[in-house]
Amino acid sequence: MQFRQQALARLQSPEELDLPVRLARPQGWLVLSVTVVVMAAASVWAVTGSVSSTVSAPAILTHGEGSYLLQSPVAGQVTAILAEEGERLPADSPVLKVRTADGETEVRTIAAGRLSALAASIGQIISTGANVAAVEKVADPDDPLYATVYVPAENAATIPADAAVDLTVQTVPTQEYGVLRGRVKSVDRSPQSAQQIAAFLGDSQLGEQFTEDGRPVAVLVRLDRSSRTKSGYRWSSADGPPYALTSMTTATGSIRLADQRPVDWLLP
Repeated sequence: MQFRQQALARLQSPEELDLPVRLARPQGWLVLSVTVVVMAAASVWAVTGSVSSTVSAPAILTHGEGSYLLQSPVAGQVTAILAEEGERLPADSPVLKVRTADGETEVRTIAAGRLSALAASIGQIISTGANVAAVEKVADPDDPLYATVYVPAENAATIPADAAVDLTVQTVPTQEYGVLRGRVKSVDRSPQSAQQIAAFLGDSQLGEQFTEDGRPVAVLVRLDRSSRTKSGYRWSSADGPPYALTSMTTATGSIRLADQRPVDWLLP
């Protein structure tokens, strides 16, 4: 009953127009000002700023022309091995002998290069078209190395020309010698199958390994040269490792993608 009487009394009383208006406290104005400034700065940054990103993918060091799988043109038994792994051979050089029903036949190289792997042994029975060796296409020992990075196909369109690449080489301790520097030379826009990768690298196992998560795109990376390092290439450290790099060494490549404006993320 008491509360009801107080409510009726307020309705009957005139408006208290003569009372002073209570304004916001200084602390409230400060918070509001800071909020407005932060929002304005964020809007400007979203339009004029840029954000860089990278994509990491497996890579391998090779010479520019890659390798090829040497296949036997006949079926029979291997009777002799005529070359050694690591040996540099000219084109049409004998690699092994195979005894067939019509006599002995030599399996010869197709192009000049280094015999990087030998898959046949004396006494082994092989069929026509069997892979007996892998030959890396390099005629001159001073030919430079390249890196081939196998990136997911969906990232290929975002890789700019001459993009910076950092390579973590498997045989080089990163904490001690850093990463290998390079630049994108070309991007193959067509995804590659395991068979295509195996044909280029001369290794079917690598073809399967690089396609475990789908068909990737090959990105050819030109390694930065340096006359001040033992390896002949530029590293994030001053000197790099105290030894030379060899082809068919696996690595992980980190490619810098094209910079994007934050406002682009909001646009369809």
